[in-house]
Amino acid sequence: MDLAPPLTRWLKVMFALGSSAESIVLTVSGGFLLLYYNQVRGVPAGWVGLALAAGLVVNALFDPLVGSWSDRTTSRWGRRHPFMFASIVPAAVLFYAVFNPPAELGLAGQAVWLCVVNVLLVQAMTIFHTPHLAFGGELSEDYLERTNVMSYNMFFLWIGDTSGWLLSLALFFRPSARYPNGALDPTAWPGFTVTVAAIILACLAVSSWFTRSRIPYLPVKAADAPRFGAREFLRDVGRALSNRNYVVLLIGFFFLSLMTGVRNGLWIYTATFLWRLTSAQISFFVIGSLCGYVFGSLAVTALHRRFDKRWTTMIALTVFCIGPALPLALGRLSVMTPVTPLLLPILIAFSLFQHAPYSILTTTIYSALADIADENELRYGVRQEGVLYSTRTLFAKMDQAIGTALAGWVLTIIAFPAKAVPGQVPHGVLMGLATAFVLSTLPGLVALIFYGMLGVSRASHDATRAALDLRPRTV
Repeated sequence: MDLAPPLTRWLKVMFALGSSAESIVLTVSGGFLLLYYNQVRGVPAGWVGLALAAGLVVNALFDPLVGSWSDRTTSRWGRRHPFMFASIVPAAVLFYAVFNPPAELGLAGQAVWLCVVNVLLVQAMTIFHTPHLAFGGELSEDYLERTNVMSYNMFFLWIGDTSGWLLSLALFFRPSARYPNGALDPTAWPGFTVTVAAIILACLAVSSWFTRSRIPYLPVKAADAPRFGAREFLRDVGRALSNRNYVVLLIGFFFLSLMTGVRNGLWIYTATFLWRLTSAQISFFVIGSLCGYVFGSLAVTALHRRFDKRWTTMIALTVFCIGPALPLALGRLSVMTPVTPLLLPILIAFSLFQHAPYSILTTTIYSALADIADENELRYGVRQEGVLYSTRTLFAKMDQAIGTALAGWVLTIIAFPAKAVPGQVPHGVLMGLATAFVLSTLPGLVALIFYGMLGVSRASHDATRAALDLRPRTV
């Protein structure tokens, strides 16, 4: 492997651009699939939840399989790019399809369509994003530069997230006399989904093409390493699970995903029906997310330098657990209501406590996974970024699947009406909605316990890198 030139800002941007596609898919799917199929199509919320959860078994196997396969791939395009290029068209087509079931399908048929097409969509995204994140983890061996690379990645996740909300709420789902929340207008969806599918196609293609120049400087599969197969896949998974830091991250990620998934599924309901915000008003939340992600991107490297990764994770997760739930707790106590003066600015201010800590938390986890890859290389003589980063793609889908399923079951339990009208939902149902959002904090607090056990630090990284430098490099 040739000596790599310094990372340029252009390369970091082109790498991070690929995450904008992931983010826009997760934002639109996590934020709108439940609302679209339940409130626009009339499919019972419980059915939607089951349809989204049904693909979890497939996801749990497919994510680490793609990671292990890319770890052991040899080609002139490197280990990661063949997968990234192969996913581009299927991801865009399947995104459009999941929001456009055939008109002749009944309610049960639409639920089946959602189940099958969504499973295919998330697998197409896995084929890109597991190798893509592994590629990012390989770009630098420096403890703090890894954080910088992933902070670029996190900022472009924000760009994708924000693009999804602005395209939907400010452009395609503008309010009308019949639909104060334009997301409930069936005629708005086809144009919106075509536009988002085109953005996904462009982001994946540009990111893949303009990062290929780094391929000659990346680790390659050792010549004597076994080829990908069932036995090696199981060995790769076993090696990853033997790393204590990885297991701690894995368990923490699971509980964190439960919290974020439930919140993502319920948030649009709270904004629309509890606070009675219009689509135009909801679009102003981009102000809070922009400020939060900019702060997180600028602060995370300094926090790692000052507090290290474990304490940074714990501080960020504590704020992320409690901050976004406070307005709903105040709503449950009737301290805040839809007629509270300056309600929208207050809610936007509270959203800072969601986006800033989430940006810091996720960047830290990405950076820590690269350090864990060093630990496994020292122990086993093989790099496993693909397997290790499959955790991120798996639990991002778990946000959507289990979390949205739980959100759907919550709506069923509190008897939230299908095709509801803002201002006409019973008060008791709205209070149940607020209570469920507040209770979603509990799995996040469990995650906090496990992240407190994380043993990745600057000292452990330096010791691992020093040991690796003393022996011939094999990957």
